[in-house]
Amino acid sequence: MFRYTAAVFLLTDCTAQAAQQPTAAPAPTTATDAPSRDTSYIDAQGAAHVTRVVPVPQTISPQAQLAVGRAEPDQGPQQSLEERRRLTDAYTARARVEWTKLCPNTLVDATIAGVPVHIVTPKGMPEANGDKVLLNLHGGGFNSDSGSDTESIPIASYARIKVIAVLYRLAPEHPFPAAVDDSVAVYMELLKTYKPEHIVIYGTSAGAILTAEVAAKLRQLGLPLPAALGIFSGMGDFARTGDSIAMYALRGLAGHLDTPEPGAHDPFYVASTDAKDPILSPIYGDLRGLPPTLFITSGRDLLLSGTVNLHRAYRNAGVDAQLVVYDALPHAFWYDPQLPEAIEANHIMADFFVKHLLK
Repeated sequence: MFRYTAAVFLLTDCTAQAAQQPTAAPAPTTATDAPSRDTSYIDAQGAAHVTRVVPVPQTISPQAQLAVGRAEPDQGPQQSLEERRRLTDAYTARARVEWTKLCPNTLVDATIAGVPVHIVTPKGMPEANGDKVLLNLHGGGFNSDSGSDTESIPIASYARIKVIAVLYRLAPEHPFPAAVDDSVAVYMELLKTYKPEHIVIYGTSAGAILTAEVAAKLRQLGLPLPAALGIFSGMGDFARTGDSIAMYALRGLAGHLDTPEPGAHDPFYVASTDAKDPILSPIYGDLRGLPPTLFITSGRDLLLSGTVNLHRAYRNAGVDAQLVVYDALPHAFWYDPQLPEAIEANHIMADFFVKHLLK
Protein backbone atom coordinates (compact mmCIF):
# COMPACT_ATOMS: atom_id res chain seq x y z
CA MET A 1 0.00 0.00 0.00
CA PHE A 2 1.17 3.51 -0.81
CA ARG A 3 2.40 5.23 2.35
CA TYR A 4 3.40 8.72 3.35
CA THR A 5 7.21 8.66 3.40
CA ALA A 6 10.05 11.16 3.52
CA ALA A 7 10.91 10.30 -0.08
CA VAL A 8 7.69 11.99 -1.14
CA PHE A 9 8.80 15.45 -0.30
CA LEU A 10 10.58 18.29 -1.96
CA LEU A 11 12.60 20.22 0.58
CA THR A 12 13.82 23.36 -1.12
CA ASP A 13 17.03 23.68 0.88
CA CYS A 14 18.01 20.02 0.67
CA THR A 15 20.11 20.64 -2.45
CA ALA A 16 23.06 21.66 -0.32
CA GLN A 17 22.73 18.64 1.93
CA ALA A 18 22.03 16.17 -0.88
CA ALA A 19 24.99 17.34 -2.96
CA GLN A 20 27.45 16.52 -0.17
CA GLN A 21 28.95 13.13 0.40
CA PRO A 22 27.35 11.18 3.27
CA THR A 23 29.13 11.67 6.60
CA ALA A 24 28.89 10.05 9.99
CA ALA A 25 25.98 11.31 12.09
CA PRO A 26 25.23 11.19 15.83
CA ALA A 27 23.14 8.31 17.10
CA PRO A 28 19.36 8.83 16.88
CA THR A 29 17.51 10.07 19.95
CA THR A 30 15.79 7.25 21.83
CA ALA A 31 12.88 7.13 24.29
CA THR A 32 15.41 7.10 27.12
CA ASP A 33 16.99 10.47 26.31
CA ALA A 34 14.01 12.18 24.62
CA PRO A 35 12.77 15.27 26.51
CA SER A 36 9.61 14.70 28.52
CA ARG A 37 8.72 18.30 29.28
CA ASP A 38 8.77 21.70 27.58
CA THR A 39 11.85 23.87 27.97
CA SER A 40 12.74 27.32 26.68
CA TYR A 41 15.96 29.36 26.78
CA ILE A 42 16.75 32.53 24.80
CA ASP A 43 20.47 33.11 24.33
CA ALA A 44 22.35 36.42 24.10
CA GLN A 45 21.78 36.58 20.34
CA GLY A 46 18.05 36.08 20.77
CA ALA A 47 18.05 32.53 19.43
CA ALA A 48 15.53 30.24 21.11
CA HIS A 49 16.70 26.86 22.43
CA VAL A 50 13.47 24.98 23.03
CA THR A 51 11.95 21.53 23.43
CA ARG A 52 8.25 20.85 23.05
CA VAL A 53 6.12 17.78 23.74
CA VAL A 54 3.38 17.92 21.11
CA PRO A 55 0.57 15.32 21.12
CA VAL A 56 -0.95 14.11 17.86
CA PRO A 57 -3.78 16.58 17.18
CA GLN A 58 -7.35 15.32 17.03
CA THR A 59 -8.32 17.98 14.50
CA ILE A 60 -7.01 15.99 11.54
CA SER A 61 -8.22 12.77 9.95
CA PRO A 62 -7.33 9.36 11.44
CA GLN A 63 -5.15 8.73 8.38
CA ALA A 64 -3.30 11.99 8.94
CA GLN A 65 -2.91 11.24 12.65
CA LEU A 66 -1.14 8.01 11.73
CA ALA A 67 1.06 9.84 9.25
CA VAL A 68 2.22 12.64 11.55
CA GLY A 69 2.62 10.20 14.44
CA ARG A 70 4.90 7.80 12.59
CA ALA A 71 8.32 7.48 14.24
CA GLU A 72 11.38 8.55 12.26
CA PRO A 73 14.98 8.81 13.54
CA ASP A 74 16.24 12.35 14.06
CA GLN A 75 19.79 11.41 13.09
CA GLY A 76 21.29 9.45 10.26
CA PRO A 77 23.83 9.66 7.43
CA GLN A 78 23.35 12.43 4.91
CA GLN A 79 21.83 11.41 1.61
CA SER A 80 23.85 11.81 -1.58
CA LEU A 81 22.29 13.55 -4.55
CA GLU A 82 22.43 10.32 -6.54
CA GLU A 83 20.57 8.43 -3.80
CA ARG A 84 18.00 11.22 -3.43
CA ARG A 85 17.23 11.14 -7.14
CA ARG A 86 17.01 7.34 -7.16
CA LEU A 87 14.56 7.28 -4.25
CA THR A 88 12.54 10.16 -5.66
CA ASP A 89 12.21 8.46 -9.04
CA ALA A 90 11.08 5.24 -7.34
CA TYR A 91 8.53 7.15 -5.28
CA THR A 92 7.23 8.99 -8.34
CA ALA A 93 6.70 5.73 -10.21
CA ARG A 94 4.63 4.33 -7.32
CA ALA A 95 2.70 7.55 -6.87
CA ARG A 96 1.77 7.65 -10.57
CA VAL A 97 0.16 4.23 -10.23
CA GLU A 98 -1.71 5.11 -7.02
CA TRP A 99 -3.03 8.45 -8.25
CA THR A 100 -4.04 6.95 -11.60
CA LYS A 101 -6.21 4.41 -9.78
CA LEU A 102 -8.17 7.32 -8.32
CA CYS A 103 -7.88 9.61 -11.35
CA PRO A 104 -7.77 7.72 -14.68
CA ASN A 105 -5.78 9.55 -17.32
CA THR A 106 -3.57 9.34 -20.37
CA LEU A 107 0.01 10.43 -19.74
CA VAL A 108 2.28 11.15 -22.70
CA ASP A 109 5.93 12.22 -22.73
CA ALA A 110 6.64 14.98 -25.22
CA THR A 111 8.84 17.98 -25.95
CA ILE A 112 7.70 21.60 -26.12
CA ALA A 113 10.11 24.39 -27.12
CA GLY A 114 12.93 21.87 -26.71
CA VAL A 115 11.94 21.14 -23.10
CA PRO A 116 10.71 17.68 -22.04
CA VAL A 117 7.21 17.60 -20.58
CA HIS A 118 4.53 15.22 -19.34
CA ILE A 119 1.09 15.79 -20.85
CA VAL A 120 -1.71 14.47 -18.63
CA THR A 121 -5.18 14.28 -20.17
CA PRO A 122 -7.92 13.23 -17.75
CA LYS A 123 -10.34 10.53 -18.76
CA GLY A 124 -13.61 12.01 -19.97
CA MET A 125 -12.33 15.55 -20.42
CA PRO A 126 -15.15 17.67 -21.88
CA GLU A 127 -14.58 18.88 -25.42
CA ALA A 128 -15.27 22.42 -24.21
CA ASN A 129 -12.13 22.28 -22.07
CA GLY A 130 -9.86 21.54 -25.01
CA ASP A 131 -8.90 25.20 -25.34
CA LYS A 132 -7.62 25.41 -21.76
CA VAL A 133 -4.42 24.12 -20.16
CA LEU A 134 -2.79 23.97 -16.74
CA LEU A 135 1.00 24.37 -16.64
CA ASN A 136 2.65 22.51 -13.74
CA LEU A 137 6.12 23.34 -12.44
CA HIS A 138 7.00 20.35 -10.26
CA GLY A 139 8.57 20.14 -6.83
CA GLY A 140 11.73 18.28 -5.91
CA GLY A 141 14.10 20.75 -4.28
CA PHE A 142 15.23 21.99 -7.73
CA ASN A 143 17.47 18.91 -7.88
CA SER A 144 14.96 16.11 -8.55
CA ASP A 145 11.41 15.53 -9.77
CA SER A 146 9.01 14.42 -7.07
CA GLY A 147 5.93 16.20 -8.39
CA SER A 148 5.41 16.06 -12.14
CA ASP A 149 2.99 13.12 -11.70
CA THR A 150 1.66 13.71 -8.18
CA GLU A 151 0.88 17.35 -8.91
CA SER A 152 -0.59 16.76 -12.38
CA ILE A 153 -2.73 13.63 -12.26
CA PRO A 154 -5.20 14.64 -9.51
CA ILE A 155 -5.45 18.26 -10.69
CA ALA A 156 -6.14 17.22 -14.28
CA SER A 157 -8.85 14.85 -13.10
CA TYR A 158 -10.56 17.22 -10.67
CA ALA A 159 -10.37 20.24 -13.00
CA ARG A 160 -11.18 18.07 -16.07
CA ILE A 161 -8.49 20.00 -17.94
CA LYS A 162 -5.22 18.91 -19.54
CA VAL A 163 -2.05 19.46 -17.49
CA ILE A 164 1.40 19.96 -18.99
CA ALA A 165 4.20 19.35 -16.47
CA VAL A 166 7.52 20.99 -17.34
CA LEU A 167 10.56 18.76 -16.75
CA TYR A 168 12.91 21.71 -16.37
CA ARG A 169 16.68 21.42 -15.98
CA LEU A 170 17.83 20.65 -12.45
CA ALA A 171 20.44 22.04 -10.07
CA PRO A 172 23.21 21.77 -9.16
CA GLU A 173 24.14 20.97 -12.78
CA HIS A 174 21.86 23.78 -14.02
CA PRO A 175 21.33 26.49 -11.37
CA PHE A 176 19.10 29.56 -11.63
CA PRO A 177 17.87 30.76 -14.10
CA ALA A 178 17.79 27.49 -16.09
CA ALA A 179 14.46 26.28 -14.60
CA VAL A 180 12.90 29.71 -15.14
CA ASP A 181 14.13 29.85 -18.74
CA ASP A 182 12.75 26.37 -19.53
CA SER A 183 9.38 27.16 -17.97
CA VAL A 184 9.08 30.50 -19.77
CA ALA A 185 9.99 28.82 -23.06
CA VAL A 186 7.16 26.30 -22.66
CA TYR A 187 4.70 29.03 -21.67
CA MET A 188 5.63 31.14 -24.71
CA GLU A 189 5.08 28.15 -26.97
CA LEU A 190 1.67 27.51 -25.39
CA LEU A 191 0.70 31.12 -26.15
CA LYS A 192 0.76 30.16 -29.84
CA THR A 193 -2.14 27.76 -29.20
CA TYR A 194 -3.89 28.97 -26.05
CA LYS A 195 -5.13 32.38 -24.98
CA PRO A 196 -3.30 33.57 -21.84
CA GLU A 197 -6.64 33.78 -20.02
CA HIS A 198 -6.99 30.04 -20.69
CA ILE A 199 -3.67 29.12 -19.01
CA VAL A 200 -2.89 28.62 -15.30
CA ILE A 201 0.62 28.15 -13.85
CA TYR A 202 1.07 26.30 -10.55
CA GLY A 203 3.47 24.20 -8.52
CA THR A 204 4.43 22.80 -5.13
CA SER A 205 7.55 23.58 -3.07
CA ALA A 206 10.39 24.19 -5.52
CA GLY A 207 7.67 24.37 -8.18
CA ALA A 208 5.76 26.92 -6.11
CA ILE A 209 8.89 29.04 -5.81
CA LEU A 210 9.42 28.63 -9.55
CA THR A 211 5.82 29.64 -10.26
CA ALA A 212 6.40 32.98 -8.52
CA GLU A 213 9.71 33.40 -10.35
CA VAL A 214 8.17 32.66 -13.73
CA ALA A 215 5.32 35.10 -13.10
CA ALA A 216 7.88 37.79 -12.26
CA LYS A 217 9.87 36.96 -15.40
CA LEU A 218 6.79 37.06 -17.65
CA ARG A 219 5.94 40.48 -16.25
CA GLN A 220 9.53 41.66 -16.79
CA LEU A 221 9.41 40.46 -20.42
CA GLY A 222 6.07 42.18 -21.03
CA LEU A 223 4.38 38.89 -21.93
CA PRO A 224 0.66 38.36 -21.28
CA LEU A 225 0.08 36.83 -17.88
CA PRO A 226 -1.91 33.64 -17.23
CA ALA A 227 -5.42 33.60 -15.77
CA ALA A 228 -4.24 32.51 -12.33
CA LEU A 229 -1.34 31.14 -10.28
CA GLY A 230 -1.11 28.38 -7.68
CA ILE A 231 1.70 28.65 -5.11
CA PHE A 232 1.53 25.62 -2.85
CA SER A 233 4.12 25.52 -0.05
CA GLY A 234 6.54 27.99 -1.54
CA MET A 235 8.41 31.19 -0.85
CA GLY A 236 9.76 34.25 -2.61
CA ASP A 237 12.86 35.17 -0.60
CA PHE A 238 16.21 33.40 -0.92
CA ALA A 239 18.02 36.03 1.14
CA ARG A 240 16.24 35.46 4.46
CA THR A 241 14.96 32.35 6.23
CA GLY A 242 11.65 32.46 8.04
CA ASP A 243 10.71 30.90 11.35
CA SER A 244 9.24 27.61 10.15
CA ILE A 245 12.32 26.30 8.38
CA ALA A 246 14.12 26.30 11.75
CA MET A 247 11.26 24.41 13.41
CA TYR A 248 10.06 21.76 10.96
CA ALA A 249 11.69 19.05 8.88
CA LEU A 250 10.20 17.37 5.80
CA ARG A 251 7.78 15.43 7.99
CA GLY A 252 7.04 18.29 10.30
CA LEU A 253 8.15 17.46 13.84
CA ALA A 254 9.66 14.09 12.87
CA GLY A 255 13.05 13.37 11.40
CA HIS A 256 16.35 15.20 11.09
CA LEU A 257 16.58 18.99 11.14
CA ASP A 258 19.66 21.17 10.82
CA THR A 259 19.90 24.69 12.19
CA PRO A 260 19.59 27.10 9.21
CA GLU A 261 22.91 28.44 7.99
CA PRO A 262 23.44 32.16 7.40
CA GLY A 263 23.59 33.33 3.82
CA ALA A 264 21.57 32.56 0.72
CA HIS A 265 18.98 29.82 1.02
CA ASP A 266 19.82 26.85 -1.27
CA PRO A 267 23.21 27.99 -2.66
CA PHE A 268 23.28 25.20 -5.25
CA TYR A 269 20.19 26.66 -6.94
CA VAL A 270 21.06 30.34 -6.33
CA ALA A 271 24.71 29.89 -7.42
CA SER A 272 26.22 33.32 -8.26
CA THR A 273 22.92 35.22 -8.46
CA ASP A 274 22.24 37.97 -5.94
CA ALA A 275 19.82 36.42 -3.43
CA LYS A 276 17.72 39.59 -3.63
CA ASP A 277 17.42 39.47 -7.42
CA PRO A 278 13.72 40.31 -8.08
CA ILE A 279 13.23 37.28 -10.34
CA LEU A 280 15.00 34.79 -8.08
CA SER A 281 13.32 36.34 -5.02
CA PRO A 282 10.13 38.04 -6.26
CA ILE A 283 9.35 39.42 -2.80
CA TYR A 284 11.92 42.15 -3.61
CA GLY A 285 10.27 43.03 -6.93
CA ASP A 286 7.14 44.85 -8.08
CA LEU A 287 4.27 42.39 -7.62
CA ARG A 288 1.49 44.71 -8.76
CA GLY A 289 -0.75 43.42 -11.50
CA LEU A 290 -0.09 39.74 -11.02
CA PRO A 291 -3.06 37.39 -11.63
CA PRO A 292 -5.27 35.93 -8.89
CA THR A 293 -3.21 33.51 -6.82
CA LEU A 294 -4.05 30.67 -4.45
CA PHE A 295 -1.55 29.92 -1.68
CA ILE A 296 -1.76 26.66 0.30
CA THR A 297 0.44 25.53 3.19
CA SER A 298 0.10 23.71 6.52
CA GLY A 299 0.85 24.12 10.20
CA ARG A 300 3.97 21.91 10.26
CA ASP A 301 5.25 22.89 6.82
CA LEU A 302 8.90 23.92 6.78
CA LEU A 303 7.87 26.51 4.15
CA LEU A 304 4.92 27.82 6.16
CA SER A 305 6.74 31.10 6.77
CA GLY A 306 7.84 31.41 3.16
CA THR A 307 4.31 30.84 1.91
CA VAL A 308 2.56 33.27 4.24
CA ASN A 309 5.24 35.94 3.76
CA LEU A 310 4.89 35.81 -0.02
CA HIS A 311 1.09 35.77 0.30
CA ARG A 312 1.26 38.92 2.42
CA ALA A 313 3.54 40.59 -0.14
CA TYR A 314 1.06 39.75 -2.90
CA ARG A 315 -1.80 41.15 -0.82
CA ASN A 316 0.15 44.33 -0.06
CA ALA A 317 0.72 44.76 -3.81
CA GLY A 318 -3.03 44.58 -4.44
CA VAL A 319 -3.07 41.07 -5.90
CA ASP A 320 -6.19 38.95 -5.39
CA ALA A 321 -4.38 36.41 -3.21
CA GLN A 322 -6.11 33.71 -1.16
CA LEU A 323 -4.45 31.64 1.57
CA VAL A 324 -5.46 28.20 2.89
CA VAL A 325 -3.55 26.74 5.87
CA TYR A 326 -4.18 23.16 7.03
CA ASP A 327 -3.71 22.34 10.70
CA ALA A 328 -0.78 20.17 11.84
CA LEU A 329 0.12 18.59 8.48
CA PRO A 330 3.66 18.69 7.09
CA HIS A 331 5.19 19.84 3.83
CA ALA A 332 3.22 19.06 0.66
CA PHE A 333 0.86 16.61 2.35
CA TRP A 334 -1.41 16.77 -0.74
CA TYR A 335 0.96 14.37 -2.47
CA ASP A 336 -0.46 11.45 -0.46
CA PRO A 337 -3.67 9.94 -1.93
CA GLN A 338 -4.31 8.10 1.35
CA LEU A 339 -5.08 11.35 3.20
CA PRO A 340 -8.60 12.83 3.03
CA GLU A 341 -6.99 16.24 3.48
CA ALA A 342 -4.91 15.62 0.35
CA ILE A 343 -8.01 14.89 -1.73
CA GLU A 344 -9.67 17.99 -0.32
CA ALA A 345 -6.64 20.20 -1.01
CA ASN A 346 -6.36 19.00 -4.60
CA HIS A 347 -10.04 19.77 -5.12
CA ILE A 348 -9.53 23.29 -3.70
CA MET A 349 -6.68 23.83 -6.14
CA ALA A 350 -8.64 22.51 -9.12
CA ASP A 351 -11.78 24.49 -8.25
CA PHE A 352 -9.76 27.71 -8.00
CA PHE A 353 -8.23 27.13 -11.42
CA VAL A 354 -11.55 26.30 -13.06
CA LYS A 355 -13.19 29.38 -11.53
CA HIS A 356 -10.61 31.68 -13.08
CA LEU A 357 -10.43 29.90 -16.42
CA LEU A 358 -14.19 30.12 -16.93
CA LYS A 359 -14.55 33.84 -16.22
